[in-house]
Amino acid sequence: MAPRILLDATTVPADRGGLGRYVDGLLVALHALGADLAVACQRADEERYALLVPGARVIAGPAALTHRASRLAWEQSGLPYVAESVGADVIHLPTYTIPVSAHLPTVVTIHDVIHFAEPELHDPVRTTYIKSATRTAARRATRLIAPSRATRDELVRLLSADPAHIDIAYHGVDHGVFRRPAEADVRRVSDRLGLHGHPYVAYLGALEPRKNVPSLIRGWVKACADRPDPPALVLAGGGGWDDDVDAALATVPLSLRVVRPGYLPWASLPGFFGGALVVALPSRGEGFGLPVLEAMACGAPVLTTRRGALPEVGGDAVAYTDPDPSGIGRILSSLFDDDGRRAALAEAAHARSQQFSWTVSAEAHMASYQKAVDQYESSRTSRTH
Repeated sequence: MAPRILLDATTVPADRGGLGRYVDGLLVALHALGADLAVACQRADEERYALLVPGARVIAGPAALTHRASRLAWEQSGLPYVAESVGADVIHLPTYTIPVSAHLPTVVTIHDVIHFAEPELHDPVRTTYIKSATRTAARRATRLIAPSRATRDELVRLLSADPAHIDIAYHGVDHGVFRRPAEADVRRVSDRLGLHGHPYVAYLGALEPRKNVPSLIRGWVKACADRPDPPALVLAGGGGWDDDVDAALATVPLSLRVVRPGYLPWASLPGFFGGALVVALPSRGEGFGLPVLEAMACGAPVLTTRRGALPEVGGDAVAYTDPDPSGIGRILSSLFDDDGRRAALAEAAHARSQQFSWTVSAEAHMASYQKAVDQYESSRTSRTH
């Protein structure tokens, strides 16, 4: 008999972001596989999850969960109570925190360990907390899920996690949403950005140091030097912090154009990615790199780095650069000048993206849940003998 899974979606932020896309994609695929599901969520998401996973038990937490401290406190006491009330066999925590006394097997997804590998790229107070919480999860969870081999290997190297207790489950991509756009979709996004058909380099993500946006800005400036009609740079998304972004923007010549639209509507992302001359995501490290995969699924030529899990996602279907401005500028310039290369990358990227699906990811999660239940029962049996 398949285990009843309680997934804690209370961690999903209001803007959803990568964590929201992971939780939503996974839940839909688990439901399609016939998983026995219960979902704990924020009150604002109750209707959303009831529609996403019809028939699942959806439990909205108290209104105070919108505050991080209250949510963390509720996770320690309220979540185990919810698990007991719905008869859960296993709890899945889709990010790095965990109730310390759940009295049930727990599965925790650790998306990356960049706060351990490069702590200088993050806010020091938040880094201290995340490192402590991740260590606790790695030590106490029945099983860990990593979204890539790179993340699994870093968990072993930096946290001494037991590799026998780590399962790899690559993220998927919603091919119904992230697809090659129609010309009308591209034109609509271009007009919304005020570009009206002018070529652009696309970036989507938080403005935080590991995303390497200042180097992207400086590299793009180098690539545009002496060009009569240089492409614009569109920095979409929001959140995060990076004091160097404004400093880099201050160096942009007046002849070049930077567009900062903030968050883009979900439905506009295929047109945004697919309409770009190049999608540039030169991160200094990723546990998976979901925007890279989503851009690939939209048939975009993608430029990224060989850091972390990005080569596992991009394979031979993307262009790679060193993360410094000179390297970014050099590869961007070569892509600007080579229509055939961009077209070949776009075709290869779309083809490779078809290898990733939330169904395959959900199957790997289901296997991990069953291992956690079996492992927990085996441990309990051994303690009683």
